Amino acid sequence: MTDPKTYCGFCTIIGAPNAGKSTLINSIVGEKISIVSSKVQTTRTRVLGIVVQDNAQIIFVDTPGLFKPGNDRMEKAIVAAAWQGLAESDLVLFVVDSTKGMSRPVRTIMDRLKNVHGKKYILVLNKVDDIARPKLLELTTIMNQAMEFEATFMVSARNNDGVSDIVKYVAKRMPEGPFHYPEDQMSDMPLRLLAAEITREKLFRAIHDEIPYDITVETENWEEFDDGSVKIDQVIYVAREGQKKIVLGKGGEMIGKIGQQSRVELEEIMGRRAHIKLFVKVRENWSEDSERYEVWGLSHSEDPKADKF
Repeated sequence: MTDPKTYCGFCTIIGAPNAGKSTLINSIVGEKISIVSSKVQTTRTRVLGIVVQDNAQIIFVDTPGLFKPGNDRMEKAIVAAAWQGLAESDLVLFVVDSTKGMSRPVRTIMDRLKNVHGKKYILVLNKVDDIARPKLLELTTIMNQAMEFEATFMVSARNNDGVSDIVKYVAKRMPEGPFHYPEDQMSDMPLRLLAAEITREKLFRAIHDEIPYDITVETENWEEFDDGSVKIDQVIYVAREGQKKIVLGKGGEMIGKIGQQSRVELEEIMGRRAHIKLFVKVRENWSEDSERYEVWGLSHSEDPKADKF
């Protein structure tokens, strides 16, 4: 008796910042693997979400939002990582915030995608619960006239509405081949990195207006105990002394709140007790130091086409 055929491939998720890509991949996988906030450029690294549908394994690649980088080395590395994810994919989901429609960033991305030959694109109109049906249908027509998409899906990633249809469609279009990962694996992100990302998400949500983008979190120590619990020491790096005071809060109230929120979510994800200790350090221009973001899988090499975005 011969073994049934299996299929496996990569499906990259791209789009402008805040299109809902991370929310979509979390909904697809059914677990928190990518952090979400309303702050642009929240996702900084490639995140893999692994799904098995029938006899196909789909490796969804959540990429940072595509934007025009400035002179910051990290910004250029982020955009380069997003385009690299596109190059390595078998299929591409182009996620668009339907409430913003054909915005300038969306048009710019589409113009560049037209010059990438040999790729199949699927249009995913997200946040459809926030737009009137006639406007949604009009947007669908306009976008399909502007660019050739293999299919169009209308979803609410936040409410998990229409997401399963995307998975079923993509599964049928994966190339034949063996599974790349164990069937029960949902992501390739190390727990140390996920823990740091979750704390960064809580920071963005707690002090969104006061803290700019140039803030990062690193898991400095990870110690596991016989009872199954884990002790996690993390360092929050900020660019200026004033930002440190904001993160700490009066009497350490803010950092205590952030640590508590991060601990609760991590315990839910890991299914065991966690003890989190947070420290805040000032490191000016940390984003210019490539060693700081190589842990995210970002290269300090720059995409020469990124500035043309």
